[in-house]
Amino acid sequence: MNPASELFIFAGIMLLGQFSPGPDMILLTRTALADGARAGAIMACGIATGLAVHTAIAVAGLAVALKKLPSLQKTIALVAAVYLLWLAWQLLKPHFIGSSSASPGGAPEGGSGNPYLRGLICNLLNPKAVLFLAAVCAPFLQGDRSRWWPLVLWAIVVFQGGVFWALWARLLQWPPLRSRYQRSAKWIDASFGVVLAALALKLIAGFR
Repeated sequence: MNPASELFIFAGIMLLGQFSPGPDMILLTRTALADGARAGAIMACGIATGLAVHTAIAVAGLAVALKKLPSLQKTIALVAAVYLLWLAWQLLKPHFIGSSSASPGGAPEGGSGNPYLRGLICNLLNPKAVLFLAAVCAPFLQGDRSRWWPLVLWAIVVFQGGVFWALWARLLQWPPLRSRYQRSAKWIDASFGVVLAALALKLIAGFR
């Protein structure tokens, strides 16, 4: 697979992940619905700043580990695969046993205060963010890569977190889309769970 195709797939997976209901997405959605598109766009910038920190830790750390310590590749891949399978099960479980919530972890309620700081703090205080990013990035960091490759992965995550969520805050002002999203949230989660499971299987297949 050529690098452009890999980046396209990575961007698609990350976009689906960002729009799967979780702490950041739920907080931004509530803020945009309650305080308008401008507040939502400002909050998106705060979330993107947090993502810049988490993604730098995840991508840079994995890139260095895989390059300098090749013997760790299988261990990192195995841990990432197990974590991705666990996340996939958490997202798919409600469709099998009827759990009330598909998204692991709680989401803070909307409220007063600076939207940028609220978005930044919400993202930085989510300990699962860097683990999730590291696990999703792992399959795309395997093998020989150019020095610019981790930076491009980082840029994709941060760009999506800022631009697309700001656009989402604007689109949520349209009532038909708002109601459609609320009805489809659990199916977005289910789709994302299938994608995460497929990524885990890709990592496991690489053990051979």
